[in-house]
Amino acid sequence: MLKYFFNCCIALAFLNGFAQETKKDSIVPKTERYGVRLGVDLFKLTRSFYEKDYRGLEITGDYRLTRKYYLAAEIGNENKSVDDVQLNFTTKGSYIRVGFDYNAYENWLDMENQIYVGLRYGFSSFSQTLNSYNIYNPNPYFGQLDEITSGEKFNGLTAHWAEVVAGVKAEVFNNFYVGFSFRLNRMFSQKQPNNFENLYIPGFHRTYNGDFGVGFNYTVSYFIPLYKSAVKTKDKKKK
Repeated sequence: MLKYFFNCCIALAFLNGFAQETKKDSIVPKTERYGVRLGVDLFKLTRSFYEKDYRGLEITGDYRLTRKYYLAAEIGNENKSVDDVQLNFTTKGSYIRVGFDYNAYENWLDMENQIYVGLRYGFSSFSQTLNSYNIYNPNPYFGQLDEITSGEKFNGLTAHWAEVVAGVKAEVFNNFYVGFSFRLNRMFSQKQPNNFENLYIPGFHRTYNGDFGVGFNYTVSYFIPLYKSAVKTKDKKKK
């Protein structure tokens, strides 16, 4: 009887160990997707339809490096006419911004949304066309300003700046994302025309005091998954 009981205990221990191993093997580690996301700035695209003095297009993209960090870039082209008090000019040019984003949002389950902050380096190459300008007339009988038509063009202008970015990206359909971001710009250096300042720079937008600027974009993008990576144990414990 004792021998039978002992054999039963050994059998139960073996079955329990086998069940634990089977359960351990059946647990699939959590994985997260890594890949490229490409999109377009809808704000610039739609602005081209309702603002007659503006044409613009911006392509956006990012690549997920780690769970929190993304390489990011925007490339675009702008054509804008500005009617200031003293002059009327047209700016045409292209730009590129490159940098990174840090995702501060803790996703749960299979969510892949972002609440992020980031930095960018921006570079723009553009031209300015002076359409017309005003000269002060001291004789009030003939008006205070005399408008002079010019048409002079200044090529080879450039600008370098840095941006602080804060934004949101949310998945609305499978692999489709919408998002928006706000930007504060600080100019490093710029090449200006001889007769007036750069009041508007493609990619930098309107300049304030010559050095500062602000920006905004509203994007729709598509995520292209390239591979999956398992979440490390320490990352699971943090959640």
